[in-house]
Amino acid sequence: MSLEFVLASHNAKKVREFQRIIGERMPQAVVLPYDGPEPVENGVSFAENAFIKARTAAEHTGRIALADDSGIIVDVLGAAPGIFSARWAGQAAGDEANVRLLLDQLSDIRRPHRGAEFHCTIALVVPDSVMAGGHEFTAEGSWRGNLAYEPRGSHGFGYDPIFEPEGLEVTAAELAPVEKDARSHRARAFASLLPELERVAARLG
Repeated sequence: MSLEFVLASHNAKKVREFQRIIGERMPQAVVLPYDGPEPVENGVSFAENAFIKARTAAEHTGRIALADDSGIIVDVLGAAPGIFSARWAGQAAGDEANVRLLLDQLSDIRRPHRGAEFHCTIALVVPDSVMAGGHEFTAEGSWRGNLAYEPRGSHGFGYDPIFEPEGLEVTAAELAPVEKDARSHRARAFASLLPELERVAARLG
């Protein structure tokens, strides 16, 4: 059964990744672009920030909305950068600056103490205009690994060039997109979300 929803993100690379993941696992879904306002992510958890984005998109469009909040959790940094991953080197910092700062902070840390994981929380918001009473749900996914000493690879985005997934000798940025989509934290979170999306689709008929 088909389901139409807005993917609440202005990050083109993240949108493309989600479109591949959703297309593979829920080919009947219609993923609509989002060009509405970008809210202030002032939550103190991945779930809070995901809901902030999804609720904003649902209110703006009147449609079902999905939004994710994701980041990298580094063991020796007490789970930082965490929710601050996208702006670790400053509010306007880009991926390269964030990666370089994190590597500098870990410059004296050797293996096996460079453990980390990618985390993703996806929020689903169904507005009352679509389903009486509305509906909200979250799903989570994590991807364990270690941090490399220098960036490697040209695929992906964010911290992918320095994240070596557990059991592999390459970084996430060295994986082909289809390989990353089969393993990543977003893929795992969406797999947990899929049954709920199918229940929503069935209720809407």
